[in-house]
Amino acid sequence: MNVRRCLSRIGYGGLLELNIETLRALQFSFLLMVPFENLDIHLGKEIVLVSENIFEKIVTMRRGGVCYERNILFYDLLTALGFRVEILSARMVKGFSIGPEYDHMVLMVSLDHPYLLDVGNGHLLREPLQINSFENSYAEGYFYRVGLHDNTYALYYRQANREWLPRFYFTLQPRSLSEFESMNIFHQSSPNSPFTRRRIVTIATEEGRVSLIDRRLIIGTESKKQWKELESEHKYQLCLRQYFGIEIPGV
Repeated sequence: MNVRRCLSRIGYGGLLELNIETLRALQFSFLLMVPFENLDIHLGKEIVLVSENIFEKIVTMRRGGVCYERNILFYDLLTALGFRVEILSARMVKGFSIGPEYDHMVLMVSLDHPYLLDVGNGHLLREPLQINSFENSYAEGYFYRVGLHDNTYALYYRQANREWLPRFYFTLQPRSLSEFESMNIFHQSSPNSPFTRRRIVTIATEEGRVSLIDRRLIIGTESKKQWKELESEHKYQLCLRQYFGIEIPGV
């Protein structure tokens, strides 16, 4: 891990003390600079869960990545800075459907308390959340908190005046990268994976979020959302460059 280059990629020039303030600032910078994107799946390029490959893609080539890639890079950065970090498995929840183990990857950082972090999801909390507390976080119109679910934990979310719903379930059992390999293959090859069905690129902004869902460009703030259909693949590539800083060689 080249810490200097990684910090430059995420636009971070602040303090590097091992505390919650640094952790919060690093996460926020990461989310503003590194998009979630599944373009390699639609380009026929294999996503490999190897730190060197991910560093090359996100830092050197200035791309984004899927949840595994983004959280692995952030794990490597935090570990290199001296934070105590563990990789955890999470199961995404959508309605009554619950994903399998290793469906998603999240991180736990131990400071004075254990904190849940996730820079991998395309739309989620923007700061560490203390585990085993009633602490709330707010981002993009949603409140978030960590709570118990049976013998495990859940990240819960809700909009104002709505009930709390689980976003994903997770345990505190540390995991290795090899344990995610089967689901990594599933997500980039199965027709049942949400990532094979359409191209998704999304990044947080100070005011909200910018997303490209296939050729639909969506620019949103907390108060309004605008969208338009792009007329051509050429305009799609221009939007990749303008809003996400992504250039695909040979495309």
